[in-house]
Amino acid sequence: MARVSGKRQITLPVDQCRALGIEPGDEVEMFVYRDQITIVKKVSGAARGLLSHIKAGRMSDEASRQGAIERRNAARTAKGSVAPSRKRRRSK
Repeated sequence: MARVSGKRQITLPVDQCRALGIEPGDEVEMFVYRDQITIVKKVSGAARGLLSHIKAGRMSDEASRQGAIERRNAARTAKGSVAPSRKRRRSK
């Protein structure tokens, strides 16, 4: 059983690390879901091609943000909970 140190560090059991190919210095990601922590070894290129099926033109950050706001407002309208959109000030 692993124990959490005062620095919030956890030592992973050697047999589990060997089984997953985790070596000292490797990067891992941790996710919390339903009161459980999942540790995943980061693998270079693991997401390569994940979004290759999406065909999209270039879009500015402002256009992307505005599109997200419009989709959110449309979803709220569909649910019957229309709320005025809040404009955020941009820091200069």
